[in-house]
Amino acid sequence: MNKAFFFLYSLVAFLLYILALPFLLFFSFKSKYKQSIPARFFLWKNPPLKPNGIWFHSCSFGEAKAIKPLVDTLPSEVLRMSTTTHTGYEAILDYTQESRYLPFESLLFTWLKSQKALVVMEAEFWYLLFTLAKSRGAKTLLINARMSERSYPKYLRMGWLYRQIFKHIDEVYAQTQLDKERLESLGAKNVVVTGNIKLSTLPKVSETLVKPSGIVVCAASTHEGEEQLILDAFSAFKKENNEARLIVVPRHPERFEKVAEMIKTYAKVENMSWHRYSQNKTLENDIVLIDSLGALVNMYSISDIVVLGGAFEPIGGHNAAEAAQFGCKIISGKHYFNQVDIFGAIEGIAIVEKSNLSRRLLQHGVLKPTRLKYRTDISAIVKSLKDVL
Repeated sequence: MNKAFFFLYSLVAFLLYILALPFLLFFSFKSKYKQSIPARFFLWKNPPLKPNGIWFHSCSFGEAKAIKPLVDTLPSEVLRMSTTTHTGYEAILDYTQESRYLPFESLLFTWLKSQKALVVMEAEFWYLLFTLAKSRGAKTLLINARMSERSYPKYLRMGWLYRQIFKHIDEVYAQTQLDKERLESLGAKNVVVTGNIKLSTLPKVSETLVKPSGIVVCAASTHEGEEQLILDAFSAFKKENNEARLIVVPRHPERFEKVAEMIKTYAKVENMSWHRYSQNKTLENDIVLIDSLGALVNMYSISDIVVLGGAFEPIGGHNAAEAAQFGCKIISGKHYFNQVDIFGAIEGIAIVEKSNLSRRLLQHGVLKPTRLKYRTDISAIVKSLKDVL
């Protein structure tokens, strides 16, 4: 351990924490953060994890769901989970009650207990998390590691920081060969290319739905600015396909109300019927807003066309494999920079400019059903974790 760097980093983190306290108190009263901020920054109802387990840390709902294939290979009594988001927290509670919000780094000194291993998903580069976990006996792993073309220059500019972080990471499992090379340039060691863990085992249908008549279009994992774009495209599509249905699944639950108002206004102008799925579990109206978590895969199973969000705006894209497993025709925007490897594993995705979405949707007859070309092998990660048990 570089003691000077450790001391300076810890000091700066503590000072930032003190300076941020008034803002944290203010935001803790907002509904979006009323659980996560008190837990993460004030340890409210957030006791330490039990020691001597396998600790998985993932940020978002999607990442928390993606670790399930690994979780399923381990005894339930050794599972420890943490996250930084409310949706992620709801997901990890399905694995074990030993689930927590990850505290801010300065609070880890007293909160973090000795574990057999720490497994961190993708790009959660917290220096004190890795350093303290390793110093207290944990084997440290970074899995599903990626470094996109867009983000790599930013990492390079902070290379001095990441070289210190990677000193405390024992094993890195990268998504692609290019990710491996970029990670190694920042100091990563023992890097193995495994592919994207999200391709190892895909989520399955939890409820069998009856497919409505007509063409079903699913606007999946949409973000700000994308719902209106898709609604406008659907307007032209509906005129040529009278029985078509649109299912809208926003990515973030805090946007459900805003999207509901948008659809309500749109439906009135276009003389279409609509409803919220939380109030009516049917899919028979022209437009259905899915305002609940965990239903997206069920919607994919009865969809003909998926307009995949997160890429019509510069978000980075979302996991297209979940829809491709059902052979859905998939249309995506061009900003899928966080999902390049997954998109490369799928045959048939149509990539369009946002200005061409309406035209491509009208040309649905020439779209190809998608197909997964290969899956990911996570056996190396499983072996590494079982070695510490």
